[in-house]
Amino acid sequence: MSAARKSPDVCIAGMGYIGLPLAVVMAEQGLRVHGYDLNARRIATLSRGEAPFDEPGLPDRLRAVVESGALSVGLAPAAAAHFIVAVPTPVAEGHAPDMSFVEAACRAMAPHANADSTFIIESTSPVGTTEWARDILREMRPELFEGGPGPSFCYCPERIIPGAMMRELTENDRVMGGLDAEGARRGAALYGRFCKGEIHQTTARAAEMCKLTENAFRDVNIAFANELSMVCARAGVDPWEVIRLANHHPRVKILQPGVGVGGHCIAVDPWFIIKAWPDLTPLMASARRVNLDKTRWTIDRIEETVASAPAGARIACFGLAYKPDIGDLRESPALEIALHLTRAHPGRVVCVEPHLEAQDRAPLEARGLRFVEQAEGETAELRVVLVPHKAFAHLEAEEAARPVIAFHKAG
Repeated sequence: MSAARKSPDVCIAGMGYIGLPLAVVMAEQGLRVHGYDLNARRIATLSRGEAPFDEPGLPDRLRAVVESGALSVGLAPAAAAHFIVAVPTPVAEGHAPDMSFVEAACRAMAPHANADSTFIIESTSPVGTTEWARDILREMRPELFEGGPGPSFCYCPERIIPGAMMRELTENDRVMGGLDAEGARRGAALYGRFCKGEIHQTTARAAEMCKLTENAFRDVNIAFANELSMVCARAGVDPWEVIRLANHHPRVKILQPGVGVGGHCIAVDPWFIIKAWPDLTPLMASARRVNLDKTRWTIDRIEETVASAPAGARIACFGLAYKPDIGDLRESPALEIALHLTRAHPGRVVCVEPHLEAQDRAPLEARGLRFVEQAEGETAELRVVLVPHKAFAHLEAEEAARPVIAFHKAG
């Protein structure tokens, strides 16, 4: 029987930015992995061994494990010894966490579990989610808990960033929180197959809070830099010069300001703490407001420049991703700014984003964005550098008759 036909060792819910790289790395280590996703187009792409998003090192390694049969994909889960949940956890209206994808994954996997199964949640989640997932399985499969503890449940925060996923998956330390010590041990044993970093075993609640803490900490520190940049602008001082000088202090390390905060973690995760304990989190809530307001402030500054420019001046937006040198648009403030300018100044705005393929541009073009190559974008009278991709480095240093409005510098 081929590897593709054997019962998998691991079943992963969600073949996105977290689940897919994880599936590939696990399959490379001799584990039989089945990944499932409800996106039929994505599954069709993966079944051909093609990566659905750009990530260094992923395409060739994905193709190899699919062709070998070590990784299978489908629209439904399969029976396995280990189940991993790596689905989105967005925020709903009012910034409340939307846990519907996690719940759906747990309910879909439940019929395929047995009393010795191990469930690991990687999706960023509120504190208490791992216990809730166990209760879902107990509700659906009470027989698995009769006469024993039943399946093991763990929470393992993901710690990878676009552009370095394949390296960080194996090199970074991990936290494995179990509902009991045996669960943490089982989860650590599985991740020890591919993780070279240390795996720190703890409780599920501590691991859940650890993930939220990491990104709330970063959000607060970014908010300080963003708030400082607005103060400096009012004072007529270059914020990057101030930060450069201040960081020569041996105990000061201020981050770089930007046009807001985006991505799948920092712009979302702090709300999971704030919504649970609003009376105890005024600092985190303020940081979220500052980083959201920075995007609006940036739009206002651009509009002031546009108002003083010649009538009909063309505007080029350089960069749409949420961070430099990738094409990830999730929660991107740069994209929000470009969409605003396109609506406010129809026919005058073009976008330059070298990290997006044609198929990724199509849905944005349907929303009114117009893309051009960098050389054409540089002919615009007003050029707004929203994301400091390396490809744009010369724009910020250039002194020309046409202004270069750079609100986001490399960190």
